[in-house]
Amino acid sequence: MPDHSHANFVQIVDAKLHNLKNISVQFPRGAVVAFTGVSGSGKSSLAFGTIHGEAQRRYLESVAPFARRLIGSAVDPQVEIVDGMPPTVALEQRTSAGGARSDVGTITALSNSIRLLFSRAGVHPDEILDDAHGIAGGRLTAGHFSPYTAEGMCPDCQGVGKQFDPAEELMVPDPNMSILDGAIAAWPGAWLGKNFREILETVGVDTTAPWHSLDKTTRDWILYTDETPVITVVPIREAWRTQGPYEGQWESVARYLRRTVATTKSDTNRARALSFFTSRTCPTCDGHRLNAAALQVRYLDSSIWQLTHRSLASLLEVLQNRHRALAESDARDDGPVLGAERILLPAAISVLDAVNGLGLGHLSMDRAANTLSTGELQRLRLASQVREGLFGVAYVLDEPSAGLHPAEKHMLSKLFERFIAEGNSVLLVEHDMSLVAKADWIIDVGPKAGISGGRVIYSGPIYGLADVEESITARFVNAPPLQLKDTPSREATGKLQLEGVNARTIEDLDVDFPLGQLTAVSGVSGSGKSTLVTHVLGTIVGNSVSTTVSDEPTNDDAADADDVKVRAVTGLEHIQRLVHITQRPIGRTPRSVVATYTGLFDRVRRIFAATDEAKQRGWGIGRFSFNVTDGRCPECSGLGQIEVELLFLPGSYASGPVCHGQRFKSEILEVTWNGHTVADILGLSVHEAKHVFAEEATILRALEALDAIGLGYITLGQRATELSGGEAQRIKLATELQRITTKHTLYLLDEPSSGLHPADVALLNAQLHRLVDHGHTVIVVEHDQSVIATADHVIDMGPGAGESGGQVIAATTPAELSQDQNSTTGRYLALESDVTRGH
Repeated sequence: MPDHSHANFVQIVDAKLHNLKNISVQFPRGAVVAFTGVSGSGKSSLAFGTIHGEAQRRYLESVAPFARRLIGSAVDPQVEIVDGMPPTVALEQRTSAGGARSDVGTITALSNSIRLLFSRAGVHPDEILDDAHGIAGGRLTAGHFSPYTAEGMCPDCQGVGKQFDPAEELMVPDPNMSILDGAIAAWPGAWLGKNFREILETVGVDTTAPWHSLDKTTRDWILYTDETPVITVVPIREAWRTQGPYEGQWESVARYLRRTVATTKSDTNRARALSFFTSRTCPTCDGHRLNAAALQVRYLDSSIWQLTHRSLASLLEVLQNRHRALAESDARDDGPVLGAERILLPAAISVLDAVNGLGLGHLSMDRAANTLSTGELQRLRLASQVREGLFGVAYVLDEPSAGLHPAEKHMLSKLFERFIAEGNSVLLVEHDMSLVAKADWIIDVGPKAGISGGRVIYSGPIYGLADVEESITARFVNAPPLQLKDTPSREATGKLQLEGVNARTIEDLDVDFPLGQLTAVSGVSGSGKSTLVTHVLGTIVGNSVSTTVSDEPTNDDAADADDVKVRAVTGLEHIQRLVHITQRPIGRTPRSVVATYTGLFDRVRRIFAATDEAKQRGWGIGRFSFNVTDGRCPECSGLGQIEVELLFLPGSYASGPVCHGQRFKSEILEVTWNGHTVADILGLSVHEAKHVFAEEATILRALEALDAIGLGYITLGQRATELSGGEAQRIKLATELQRITTKHTLYLLDEPSSGLHPADVALLNAQLHRLVDHGHTVIVVEHDQSVIATADHVIDMGPGAGESGGQVIAATTPAELSQDQNSTTGRYLALESDVTRGH
């Protein structure tokens, strides 16, 4: 614990950002300070918005005098004084892991060192050692070893490693149908689809014949030709419709789908087009993503794809052995190759040391970011900070425990100790009580969320929190032992059996999921939980049921689906509907907000359109949308904010200068309902909106669903891009909870408790059990012990991560799991429930 003299404290005076109620607080430097409170209490506003925001503002203000006016409007922490604050480094949660071009190597920047090693120290075959390749000596540049550069990527797959092609069996699912009857399922509806059909009829294709009866040349031309002829069409129209010829341009089905994927602004249209694509390993680069020349260069007797495919633990050992061998030789005898190695190897080894020290040795550099668990991503980002070796800064971390198994959290404690030992401070926004209990100083914000929060309930050492009756956090820091369920709350109505599952690190696995129960899938990070539930179950069940509620597919999903292989599946006939909810964002732009995603804003707009004022002006519901020209502010295009570009720095956002963040034209806000403008409604929290719409049953049902899973603090106008992965997932769940269905539904969720205070986890857990009480099946990937403890059934994966995982350690009740000597999860269940494990 640091010296608590006044000189070593940071002073915050009159912080009023978001829901903060003009608070003043102090905390010590050189310490681990935990900011706690229920979700939406204001702790992130204080730690990130105020403290990090003020530190960032001061730094940016010093960059260039001409930028101060812009920066002043872009960054406003709304605080009177922040005194004694060191520079900050923020590590916030991200809602996306990146796309097909993001992997472990790029996240950690390890790829840069490895590519340089191959460029400067690799063995280049004679046929590629020529001056055409750029650098001194004719060697390939580092860029040639990157699948993300024009010179490095495979020319046939553009560095993705897979080729995506529209498939005939998907474009034409029933070859017995005729074109006239809709055989070409991939065609768009409405006029454009009819235009394509009429062009075919004009050029002589029999659109009444079954698809399979057309000759192959005709079928291939319709589906795949690159020709785009303009055809004069003389359509046969009903008598009452406009008659006459028109010029129609032909476009093959595959060309239409590729153009749609590349150019459409509609997520729905893009998802529909992608559903007609299949993927295959690129035959040119064999999936290795690089050009032929780069794949021939070898370093340490390996090509670059072989080295990046090794586990990080193995890669560290190989590079350390090489470094030791170099250390035994005299540097004065080095040529340019050995000299380059001496410089480059330590940089790569330091990154690998940090990554392995955080328990990520099972990963490989080429592991795609979108296949990583939340915990793995968090630790990779932390590792990228460790290697920087900064001194005298404050690390501001947003729930670093998210996605971590209880057995892995000791790694964070060691990391924080290292940061402190190096002369830094650590500020945590954290819900995990085991980490909170180890902090040097606690700032508890609350007592509740939204307008009921925003006050500092307690600031001081952990031992003083227990005496604060108003603190909800205090109840969980000193929580009673867990009660482990020893028998299911309800009998299983059947089971879903998978035999011979092969996907990612899972090999030949047999597993049963009881139906009509809540099953928790547990295990250390990277043990195969998400692969089994999200990847395997999501794919298999999604392909078999007629009604599916899921995230929209991407190219990456098309690739992943091909990787799932299962020998046999039984029990699918019992499942009529799938609701697959992941932590993906609910929208890609600020145009998607909570109110629009949940559908309640449609009803709100109807209410405003029905007011006397709106009727007098002749305004329909479209006027009350910030996504159409008639209603939105022209300056910010309905976003409520504008991007402020800064030379040499990332852009920032400022409130729209005309609408001041309200998104709408000024005349739209002249219409009120019960004293509220439509912009006022978007500014309400869910809690507040429940009172405003107490008499509107449809809207109230949506609001109550959000409130029931701990999202009462969130505002209706909260941008999708500003939501955490956990918040996005719970909004999807709340949207689903509004629906009433008698069809047996399988709910798949991936760590839905992520980002929730323990008090809010209890609310969420109650809703999951309510779904099961209504006859449905819930399967949830979880680390939270309180959720696992109440499950009817637990499937524990492991025993380790990566290649050491992928097995079912136990499939039993929580109480019995606590006695399983092979289960790491069981050991921590026993610890938190105060039960004695058998021997």
